[in-house]
Amino acid sequence: MVDFYTILRWLGVLLLVTASVVIFILYFRGTFRDRIEYKIKNVPAPRDPRFPLALASLSNSVTTSGRLTGFWIEAEAINAARIAAIGSAQHTIHFETFFMTPGRRVNELADALIERAQAGVEVEIVVDQYGAKKLSQRYWQRLRAAGINIHFYNSFNWKAPVDYFARTHRKLLLIDGKVGLIGGAGISDYWDGLDNIKDTGSWYDFEMRWEGEVVAVLEGTFMQHWTYVRGIANLDPRVFNPLPNNDAIVLVTAGDDPSYRASSVRALFQVSISSAKRRIWISSPYFLPDKNLQRELIIAKNNGIDVCVLTNGSQCDKKFVYYASCELYGDLLKAGVKIYEYKPSMMHAKALLLDNYWVSSGSANFDPRSFFHNDELDISSADEQLVQNIEQLFLKGFAKSEKIDQTQWRRRPTWQRLLGRVVLFFQSQL
Repeated sequence: MVDFYTILRWLGVLLLVTASVVIFILYFRGTFRDRIEYKIKNVPAPRDPRFPLALASLSNSVTTSGRLTGFWIEAEAINAARIAAIGSAQHTIHFETFFMTPGRRVNELADALIERAQAGVEVEIVVDQYGAKKLSQRYWQRLRAAGINIHFYNSFNWKAPVDYFARTHRKLLLIDGKVGLIGGAGISDYWDGLDNIKDTGSWYDFEMRWEGEVVAVLEGTFMQHWTYVRGIANLDPRVFNPLPNNDAIVLVTAGDDPSYRASSVRALFQVSISSAKRRIWISSPYFLPDKNLQRELIIAKNNGIDVCVLTNGSQCDKKFVYYASCELYGDLLKAGVKIYEYKPSMMHAKALLLDNYWVSSGSANFDPRSFFHNDELDISSADEQLVQNIEQLFLKGFAKSEKIDQTQWRRRPTWQRLLGRVVLFFQSQL
């Protein structure tokens, strides 16, 4: 008979080895490194003609032009717009996404793509291997049988296992090099409220359609990842054909391979926040600002700027991130920052509205994973229609949210505080 103390001893050894491996991985991923304190001053205001260039140069963004030609909120409208765009394709469909799950929406997408492929349209897809892991091989075989070219982004490689943490979080649909759809919604019935968090409605999210020179920049951005997954970038003038126009200035921020030193998305947000004179409205499902961004938000509020955050409440698909986010409310609430937790369902919209003039939006969350790990894609512009649509998105979101006050925040359960603190320790990996 095995001695009880022998079993305990081996369990202890197993736990020690496991803990050592975890600490080893975290150490080499830089979890314990000192954080850089980024400081910026004299940032031009959003209406200042110098602002776009200042923002672009500090965030490694591409300056181009374009016009917003479509804006949709929530799953039914978003998916209808995507299917209609695919159905209009005559030459090429370029599609990149992060999250896909079995169900009605992926089947609708497959049917639409197959119909166009069989009509002679070239269809190329980049999909994140981790984000689409729930889909069967049969699904992909059906698409490939129709002549659709599919490549998975960053599949696991035992030669470089840590690289697997890097994902493409982009959501991009390009049609004939003329139209680009961009936003934050995945291809999943989750956005219809059919998820495991007992939503009472569709997820709160939106999609934008852009035309003009910006589409050529988005094509180039797609082709970067297409070549990374061993595709061939085709700069056929039918697809890559930027033409001069008088559209609004647009910045495209592609957060490629970010690091703790250089993050285009983090720089985009910090410079933008530092530029505001009247209003900073932030929408993000996962709200985990680092010390630099917390400081900028508090400084802005102390300077009389209206600072509001729209984020998830308890209806969140990652509860542990929500608990960690709550731990960061304290100093912001004390400074007077208004925090709204969306109540009907999951809030997945990602946007930054500055004053009454400038918007940044796309796939990036206000969290360390978007800053330092994921390849993201955001568009920024003073396009009047975009600003109006995003302002209305915020106002509707606020109306369906609960405004958090300090008294309420202090009453959160002890277990939630402890769990939130533990998660915050690992926030750079979230």
